Amino acid sequence: MQFKSLQDKLDKLGNPAEFLRDVPVGAYQYPVQSEFTNWRDEHRSWREDVGLLDQSLHMTDLYVEGPDLLRLLSEVGINTFKNYSRNKGKQLVCCNHDGKLIGDMILFGLEDLKVNIVGRPVVANWIQFHCETGGYDVHYERDERLVNNPQPRKTYRFELQGPKAWPLLEKLNGGPLEKPGFFKMGEIQIAGRRIRALGHSFAGAPGLEFWGPWEERDEVRNAIIEAGKEFNLRLVGGRAYGICAAEAGWIPSPLQAIYTGESMRAYREWLPATSFEANASIGGSFVSKQIEDYYFSPWDLDYGRIINFDHDFIGRAALERVKDEPHRQKVSLEWHPDDVLAVQSSILHGNDNGKFMEMPNAHYAAHPYDMVVKGNELVGISTYPTYLPADHQWVSLATLDKAVAEFGNEVTVIWGEPDGGSSKPGVERHVQKTIRATIRPWPYAKQAQGYRTM
Repeated sequence: MQFKSLQDKLDKLGNPAEFLRDVPVGAYQYPVQSEFTNWRDEHRSWREDVGLLDQSLHMTDLYVEGPDLLRLLSEVGINTFKNYSRNKGKQLVCCNHDGKLIGDMILFGLEDLKVNIVGRPVVANWIQFHCETGGYDVHYERDERLVNNPQPRKTYRFELQGPKAWPLLEKLNGGPLEKPGFFKMGEIQIAGRRIRALGHSFAGAPGLEFWGPWEERDEVRNAIIEAGKEFNLRLVGGRAYGICAAEAGWIPSPLQAIYTGESMRAYREWLPATSFEANASIGGSFVSKQIEDYYFSPWDLDYGRIINFDHDFIGRAALERVKDEPHRQKVSLEWHPDDVLAVQSSILHGNDNGKFMEMPNAHYAAHPYDMVVKGNELVGISTYPTYLPADHQWVSLATLDKAVAEFGNEVTVIWGEPDGGSSKPGVERHVQKTIRATIRPWPYAKQAQGYRTM
């Protein structure tokens, strides 16, 4: 069956909570070499030495510039844009008209009236829609991730992180390097190239994220590898890279709240049926026939702290109405080793096997939603279960009812899908299992506690 748009798909297939559970699409794809050595040591690199993460291939880049740039960003973003300008990074968080999350991306202030918006495609799509339909005096250029783009990227993007990252960066720079503040931008010289860089510390370790023209990528990368030999530099592949989100406490893909509401119809009609949103799979033990039950509020993911009512923005009225109500809290969950082992050993014994736990990332859908219960009561949602080799620990991120979200409390995660599993190709027949989990702070990594994306 052919579809013209997301709205056309909804009109023909009906309930998105049902067809998204069975779409033949798995977890978000990382078009990055899986491993360079092994993902266990690659994860330890940014804890113990230094790791080079290649972010050039898997994210959407949307360049937007023009006189109405700040008005556009202010009207779609829940956070303030007063005093935002060149050489500043920012996390842009967007909601629908009912105050439910669409998603987030990172802004790079290239000039006072030019930004690069980087991340998963959801927010880029939302902003592009407003660029085209909102009457703003801006223009945009889109550079798709490798999965959707056979052409070379516009830029490369690297990140060096770890306890030895700064000595390596200064060696590459040929001398002392001024550290930009968190989410502030500066410059570094590598292989004779002046390169813009962002002060970014996803796991609490020192480091920089930096980028430049694609045609300079190999020259810069080779210089980093050569200089990094004395610092035990490791190249980080796609499997280890997937650990970052769980470790740093970032939920990268809340289900975008776009499938319902007349106010979102024009957007659904604009979104092609081939878009990420029209094919983004839902997986896990939490199942509802109401797609709204999968939506999050900003407070659910700890974005309530960045809501600023100093400007008019999409969703403001709805958020103001509920700002003083109880909200769920984001936490880390530390999974009980014996229960994890019971799931893993079950695949060796008869027909009582649990859902296979891929390592290091056991999320098999674009939007993983697992039930968290206390006794027989649903108290929240667990997402992105991940094994952290440096901690010898399985963890997940969760958003829990405030009444139970106390550090040290024990809850239970329901692992696996009901009724033997959905028809997604990545889901084998299995039975649900229970896994005890202890509530811990986020970020889980101790060196990163205190880190918050701005």
